[in-house]
Amino acid sequence: MSLRFQKHYTREEARELLPQVRKWLQQMNHLRGKMDKYDQRLVGMATEGQDLGGETVNQSIKTAAEIRELLLEFQKREIMIKDLERGLIDFPALIGGREVFLCWEKDEEDIEFWHDIDSGFAGREPL
Repeated sequence: MSLRFQKHYTREEARELLPQVRKWLQQMNHLRGKMDKYDQRLVGMATEGQDLGGETVNQSIKTAAEIRELLLEFQKREIMIKDLERGLIDFPALIGGREVFLCWEKDEEDIEFWHDIDSGFAGREPL
């Protein structure tokens, strides 16, 4: 059986990361809000035929780089962001020798569900 992920989390390891994951998600949503404002401003400037240089572009690029840095934090740990709006996160795990995801949503206190890699949120089962 070939595994898709190199890192597999125990429930305890995933639990320990939750405070940091919550913080990253909060930062990500804040940065996405900033990015939306810059995008709207840039679209307005382009529509008016203005030069698209300057502070708005610089801030937009800086914010995009910050978002990228946060995404890399998830990527290097092989933590999957399934839905950023909902804060739906999957941690690769092994249960009964099978590769699965421990599934967590930002409003949940703890990691209490898992699902097959291919079934997604609809296939969630209690741990």
